[in-house]
Amino acid sequence: MSLSATLALSRWSTPSTVASDMLGHVNWAAFLIAMAAVELTPGPNMGWLAALSAKSGWRAGLMAVAGVTLGLLIQLMAAATGASALLAESPVLYESLRWAGVAFMLYLAWEAFADTGSASAVQGGGQEGFRRGLIANILNPKALLFYIVVVGQFVDPASGPVWAQIILLGLIHLAVAIIIHVGIVFLGAGLGTALERWRTSLPARIGFALVLAAIAIWIGVSTHRG
Repeated sequence: MSLSATLALSRWSTPSTVASDMLGHVNWAAFLIAMAAVELTPGPNMGWLAALSAKSGWRAGLMAVAGVTLGLLIQLMAAATGASALLAESPVLYESLRWAGVAFMLYLAWEAFADTGSASAVQGGGQEGFRRGLIANILNPKALLFYIVVVGQFVDPASGPVWAQIILLGLIHLAVAIIIHVGIVFLGAGLGTALERWRTSLPARIGFALVLAAIAIWIGVSTHRG
């Protein structure tokens, strides 16, 4: 084999290597904690999945998880296609995005504290549950905002295409979400209303709200450009 061919092979990068290079700057501990905290926070998906599984069993719950996941995937792709413009070099755009991320996490903190479970509708099973999970997440503007202003905080334009980083990080979030949602389904099916009572208890709501508020502060501090 010629020297030029050897050098060409040495420069060849597999998809996993390319992804590793693009995401090498990511603080993985902070990212995974943020993703898990968001998914564990009381909200429409958690409340509905737990209540549906308690009522209709784990099979119906897993169908609903599939619908929720597909809806989030569609939102992720929509966010990635427009993320480059939002994460451009303009200081004004960057600061707007940065503070939008802080405000969004604070909003989630308030929502976690205020959620008493009164709006959790236990409807759907099987295919109906899949459709409800899909439609609810496609029509949820918070999901799109989440991928742009929260996942986008972990993107570094200098490390590669912004849209590609958004998709890769978003897929990792989806993996975390699936694990947590499946766990909620089986807990809901096994524990029934006990899980819902814990989710909406004052100590649990305060705890989730404090975690999300701490993440908001971390985003504000860590993304500041000196």
